Amino acid sequence: MSTRRIGMSDIVIGQALPWDVYGSDGSLLLRKGFIVISPNQVLSLIERGLFADTGKSDGGLRGDGKPAEKASEAPSVVRTINAVRTELRRLVYNLSTETDVQAQIISLTKKMGAAVFMAPDVALGCILLNQDDNYGPRHSVDTAVVSLLIARTLKKPADEMLLLAAAALTMNVAMLRQQEKLQEKSETLNAAEQELISQHPEAGVAMLRAAGVDNEDWLSWVLHHHESEDGSGYPAKKTSVDIPQNAKIISLADRYCARVCARSYRKSMLPNAALRDILVEGKSKIDPMLVTVFIKELGTYPIGTFVRLESGEIAVVTGKGETTTTPFVHALLGPRGTPLSMPLRRDTQKPLMAIREVLHRDQVSVKFTMRHLWGDIARL
Repeated sequence: MSTRRIGMSDIVIGQALPWDVYGSDGSLLLRKGFIVISPNQVLSLIERGLFADTGKSDGGLRGDGKPAEKASEAPSVVRTINAVRTELRRLVYNLSTETDVQAQIISLTKKMGAAVFMAPDVALGCILLNQDDNYGPRHSVDTAVVSLLIARTLKKPADEMLLLAAAALTMNVAMLRQQEKLQEKSETLNAAEQELISQHPEAGVAMLRAAGVDNEDWLSWVLHHHESEDGSGYPAKKTSVDIPQNAKIISLADRYCARVCARSYRKSMLPNAALRDILVEGKSKIDPMLVTVFIKELGTYPIGTFVRLESGEIAVVTGKGETTTTPFVHALLGPRGTPLSMPLRRDTQKPLMAIREVLHRDQVSVKFTMRHLWGDIARL
């Protein structure tokens, strides 16, 4: 690591840091891509004595006169999640011909989990802000992201969380190919399509067993992920005590992610409306304890939600606040609808910055990327 001392002029408020920042004791204080949001924050950091890891020494040479090694690229949560989606699609489409399927899925799950816990806000932001055309694998990855964060809140053991995420990634293996086609339909599903849906948990378990997945917990969670508390689910119409908790977690995450996803024939539900819908449904179909944890984890305004503030600014939710109803946001448009030169962080606890209403994406006439909000950790 090659470092140099940095000062006030090196840190630009509102812009992502171009390097990792360390304290005088060598401890990592800020990662590359972090956005400093206030002068007081800059002063506080400078007082601690900052050094930047520039990734190269003077003249590009090491102390022994040899060329310095090229700095490794900082990780990107968005890029990792996109790669997991792509690899999951390839793997599931070729499930019957792949070798070491269980090991491959576990490896993929670890990769995804590392990205999620490195920057949970960015991972959650991908659900609303990083939607692509491959609905099937995207939906499975989104469901796994939410499931992992709920499991973490419940303090599940690491090995159990790994299997839970693997089950979420593979919950729809029996209908992934057809699922992408079904999402394009605007008319009522025919009998064959309805049967495919109702049988896919059992069919998925059979496919996973045939491919070498032998963990019974994993398979059980896939089998039960469409069961409901009141016995109205499928395939076995089991009720509360007979449904594994981890299957309930996947089911809850699945329901939310499906509601907020855009389809060719309809808009996605507004995230807060999707949460209300789940709360209403939860009175009979969903474990109320899990609904409480779910709302606590995602908040009333999930990350990626577009909002209008009392100031008139239009913003996007980018982080949790002090309460579930007062998240941090980044303003994108000024009160008169003029795009801001850069996203500005706002605290919705403040009366002028309180959320007035939730907006749909097509009501927000500004182009931006996740990198503008979170820095390099969210680059494509």
